[in-house]
Amino acid sequence: MLTSRNRHRFVFSERRTFVTLRISVIGTGYLGATHAACMAELGYEVIGVDVDKAKLESLAAGILPFHEPGLPELLRKNVASGRLRFTDDYEDVAANADIHFITVGTPQRADSQSADLSYVDGAVDSLLEHITGDALIVGKSTVPVGTARRLSEKIAQDAKPGSNIAIAWNPEFLREGFAVKDTLRPDRLVYGLEDGRGLELLREVYASVLAQDVPEIVTDLETAELVKVAANAFLATKISFINAFAEVTETVGGNIKTLADAIGHDKRIGRQFLNAGVGFGGGCLPKDIRALQARVSELGLTQTMGFLGEVDQINLRRRDRVVSLASNMLGNELAGKHICVLGVTFKPNSDDVRDSPALDIAVRLYNAGAEVSVYDPEGNANAAGRFPRLNYVDSHQEAARNADLTLVLTEWQEFRDLDPNELGEVVASKMLIDGRNVLDRPAWREQGWVMTGPGEYFELNSNNAATGPVPVQQ
Repeated sequence: MLTSRNRHRFVFSERRTFVTLRISVIGTGYLGATHAACMAELGYEVIGVDVDKAKLESLAAGILPFHEPGLPELLRKNVASGRLRFTDDYEDVAANADIHFITVGTPQRADSQSADLSYVDGAVDSLLEHITGDALIVGKSTVPVGTARRLSEKIAQDAKPGSNIAIAWNPEFLREGFAVKDTLRPDRLVYGLEDGRGLELLREVYASVLAQDVPEIVTDLETAELVKVAANAFLATKISFINAFAEVTETVGGNIKTLADAIGHDKRIGRQFLNAGVGFGGGCLPKDIRALQARVSELGLTQTMGFLGEVDQINLRRRDRVVSLASNMLGNELAGKHICVLGVTFKPNSDDVRDSPALDIAVRLYNAGAEVSVYDPEGNANAAGRFPRLNYVDSHQEAARNADLTLVLTEWQEFRDLDPNELGEVVASKMLIDGRNVLDRPAWREQGWVMTGPGEYFELNSNNAATGPVPVQQ
């Protein structure tokens, strides 16, 4: 019989014996804060857990340490309702939650391409130290295949006598800028289970989501771990594929956007992620494809994912290309030139500058001697924290003032909507690199702008007109 202390606990059986499901979310970074707020929005009592007390105090006050549209309102609403609270006390968590989602980071290790799993292991160790009854630990962090099986063995060895703990893996597929939507109405739910335990609990957690006809995939631990890295590897490959063809059209001519449109009509290929640009970045794709290569090498399958090395190299070459093109447009002399950079986040609707190609390009131009003024609607503060020597300003007009060259490197709507006449009045020279191919080239050129972008056959003649190709830097 359940006592008052464990009346919210469950047993792994066809029928459970409690009514209210309580959830903990271990790790309150981007993924964890989003998941915690969304679980509370679904009506559950949720405890967010972290070791960073300053972060916990901020979240408890309804303040997010990052930009994500729609999430601040959800956070404040559910903190105010009492459904969502935050703590660093694992004893509290073990006593007052039935299902524990692990959402800690798995960054690339400093000494290799492998994922750093110390935060995942630390979260599990802390839970095992305090759980005395029934519990389900659900991993959402992106981890190398085999991690969940290893953690299952750790649980079997280290769990307290009398406890009954199962593990599952439920990968996340969040897009920055759309994280709330992707949590509350995902395009699929994947559960990796050990011997089927925990399925009933996961279906209860996501009952209202499943009621929206969201596809549900029930599989083993290893497949669930591989789903996320496989998705990211495929998307990275698709982006680098079109950028590889951009290298060709930059040399021999052709229209990369038309090429992408043409092959994108093939339903086997699709048009999404076929946009030539400055490459991918952020906290997921780069580290995940590198960690996948490292893991398969550990498994003795070094050649299996060898193509991802070239995917990575193509991606990095896009940054080289933009810097080379900027130098060419400025007479092969960057030192002392004033360059305006519009956008330093790795994508719009985010303040994330981790492995951002835009910020990397800005830094390279600065290191080559240019004076670089930067404006990003949300990313200035994070970029300044990583590289403070750039000149961060508060508007695109201020960034462009007296600029010899302007670069659009993140496709914020504000930059898509730029007026070529307005911008032309403040720059020193009407020269522009459209690094995301989002501007209307003919309209800008009608206003006297010399401009180019990824995939374009381009060269300057003595009158600063586009006449021919610039060789791609290898």
